[in-house]
Amino acid sequence: MHISSVFLIFLAPFLTLALPQVVDVLPSPSRWSTISTSNDSAPATTLEATATIVASGTPTPSITSAQAPSLAPSASIPTSLGSAPAPSADISLANDPSIIAQLILAAKAPERIDLILNDASFKFDFENPPDKTQTKGSGGHTIRADRESFPPLIGTGVSMTVGFLGPCGFNTPHTHPRSSEINIVTQGTLQTQFTLENGARTVHNTLGTYQMTVFPQGALHTEFNPDCDEAIFVAGFATEDPGVQSVAQTFFGFDSDIVEAALGNDFTFRGQDLDKFKSLIPANVALGVESCLKKCQIG
Repeated sequence: MHISSVFLIFLAPFLTLALPQVVDVLPSPSRWSTISTSNDSAPATTLEATATIVASGTPTPSITSAQAPSLAPSASIPTSLGSAPAPSADISLANDPSIIAQLILAAKAPERIDLILNDASFKFDFENPPDKTQTKGSGGHTIRADRESFPPLIGTGVSMTVGFLGPCGFNTPHTHPRSSEINIVTQGTLQTQFTLENGARTVHNTLGTYQMTVFPQGALHTEFNPDCDEAIFVAGFATEDPGVQSVAQTFFGFDSDIVEAALGNDFTFRGQDLDKFKSLIPANVALGVESCLKKCQIG
């Protein structure tokens, strides 16, 4: 006998005492005996037997298991966001002094968000960067995303540079006057050096892929690719405008008499006087060191 039938037989005497009006509409024992014990039909016939037990005595429509709502997820409901191609970054705000000024003057962060109408403007593409973001030389190039080239950074306190150093590529000695730098290698190898200030020791490191170092704010530092394959690094800064100052290019940009005095007067280099030497200073990113150039048969 099905367990539902046993339960109803056991419950019937109590229902007779408590709810006489309900007993009048209960199925007779002879009907209970017709309730199938088959596993296939038991849920439907049990629901049919109990559906008539209502206070009004009026049978309600029977509900079968076939009519019961399914809890299984609909096949039409998407389970993912799909794999549509990512939209291109919007570079229309890059280097725009008007929107930069508005973002700087916005009183609150939500106002800055509202000033940037296109969601794609919050994306920066290092493979297709805006104009005026690259520093190029014979040894590679770097691409910066700062408050000028990527105005959505305004108010966030961060910025980033990605460097692509070719074989023997050399990011010449420089400083960032307004931020420390964390630098992680994502491809290849880098040799790094930094000196914090006068009297501090020089810190040397060789970084492999996914190894990182730090250059303190204002520290003179450099990165060099000692291999014959490209190296790539990602540099993060704790300001939207870290600034950069290349030491050789800046120093030799001073008046000649100042440079000569700093170097001990009558400066010559490989037979060149100072004015001619200035024109020989390579643009960053440069090629070096000589031993690497020979190893990679460059030049």
